[in-house]
Amino acid sequence: MAKMGGPAAALWSRAYPLLTVTALCWAGNSIVGRAARDLVPPAALSFWRWSLALLLLLPLAWPHLKRDWPVLRANWAIVALLGALAIGSFNILLYTGLQSTTALNSMLIQSAQPALILIVGALVMGDGTSLRQIGGVLISLAGVLAIVGRGDPGLLWRLQLNIGDAIIGGAVLLWSLYSVLLRRRPAVHPLSFLAASMVVGIAVIIPFYLHELWSGRLIVPTTGSALAIGYVAIFPSFLAYLFFNRGVELIGSAATGQYMNVMPLMGAGLAMLFLGEALHLFHIVGLALIVVGILVAGRPQPAERT
Repeated sequence: MAKMGGPAAALWSRAYPLLTVTALCWAGNSIVGRAARDLVPPAALSFWRWSLALLLLLPLAWPHLKRDWPVLRANWAIVALLGALAIGSFNILLYTGLQSTTALNSMLIQSAQPALILIVGALVMGDGTSLRQIGGVLISLAGVLAIVGRGDPGLLWRLQLNIGDAIIGGAVLLWSLYSVLLRRRPAVHPLSFLAASMVVGIAVIIPFYLHELWSGRLIVPTTGSALAIGYVAIFPSFLAYLFFNRGVELIGSAATGQYMNVMPLMGAGLAMLFLGEALHLFHIVGLALIVVGILVAGRPQPAERT
């Protein structure tokens, strides 16, 4: 892209415009998943998203895949686990949760990921945690509970929760596990790892997609369905990853990961703008608690979004 000159080359050399587009693309994933919930079933959206994205990615990734194949094969277990968590499980759960909860709730629940990564890191990898970090995590979790409970503690006490919120909470937990385990990924080119993860994820999605077809849940053949599939395949799956990787090259992974924490806030704004979803007081209180908790705990570097 740098050889093209002009505006494209100028954009390719600036990290923050690229990362802003990346965050918008990933935020738009939840918006489209919610908007298309009656047109494209969850497993179908996941399957076609990643199948088309893989076709777009392969020409770029193939030279790296050929070189990195021995390393990927030698580390097949961790590659399979990471691909199953990030590409397979996370996406189906996200799109399934969006069948019955709002995109606004989805984005705000996802904003607690940095705090959850601290918890999972301590439990799974034995990472050390300080009292300050524990306090920050508890504050962020209180914010999540405020959003999930719609500001009514009685809903939590009686366990009368929106099933979509619970499913997306599970998706966020799996993503946090992926983020922690990502440090064990093999030392290969990012495009090689992404392509291999896509192959694994598609294999995980196929049984769910077949069950969806068998149960009669089919894609509604409309322009809206095609646009939804095209969006999630091209923007959050293909272009966003190219831009994210370029951002890492330009400013490093720590700064890139920290900047990407703006994604839930962008998504909340998009949900109100395009879906007409209402912002309530419990959203504001919950988001404030999540942000305060992240600041108290110290933001860990989040993994690449898929």
